[in-house]
Amino acid sequence: MSARDRILAKLKAAPNLPKPEPDVAAWFAGHRPVENTAEKVARFRKHIEFAHAEFHAVTPATWLAKLREVLAARQIDKLLVAEGTPHGTAALDELPRLGVECPTYDLPIEAWKTEMFRDTPAGLTAARAAIAETGTLILWPDTKEPRLMSLVPPVHIVLLDSTRIYNTFYEATQAEGWKDNLPTNALLISGPSKTADIQVTLAYGAHGPKELIVLLMGDEQ
Repeated sequence: MSARDRILAKLKAAPNLPKPEPDVAAWFAGHRPVENTAEKVARFRKHIEFAHAEFHAVTPATWLAKLREVLAARQIDKLLVAEGTPHGTAALDELPRLGVECPTYDLPIEAWKTEMFRDTPAGLTAARAAIAETGTLILWPDTKEPRLMSLVPPVHIVLLDSTRIYNTFYEATQAEGWKDNLPTNALLISGPSKTADIQVTLAYGAHGPKELIVLLMGDEQ
């Protein structure tokens, strides 16, 4: 009998014992930091700013003014918004009278691809949630707010509810019911688009937005 045959014989003769399933929930329960909303916000902000995103704390009464300020600072007078969403409706009601054009994603992309890719400087979307551990935004694109709204415009502005920041990715998947309700596309965004493929030189905006701006919606002060 060859060495190969002996090894295979030993493997076949070895008992096939059932392997216990890892208790993932117990592991995360024992390793998850206990933080209140303010502490999770601080940790999220630290990580996403480290990734070169811009962060602004806003309230329901101030977020539109801050949005207008962010656009004015970049001399942007055109913002893609999602019609039929609360934030899109609010932007459509307020910004046009202040000189900001607000096109909506209401046609198939084939009908306005050139305008989308060449003449849409900024887009506004909402985040479904975020992860404090990594400074990551979670977006669930749908028919009202397709994923191209967050991938094509050079400036991506995201509205995030401060109460929807989770400690870890695992906690987010459990709380959001990903096992039973995962969308076709779930976007995890940790800063603006960047690459260092060419000569190990970091460049922003190569594969998506060059700037990421987070408007964190908190309670009225």
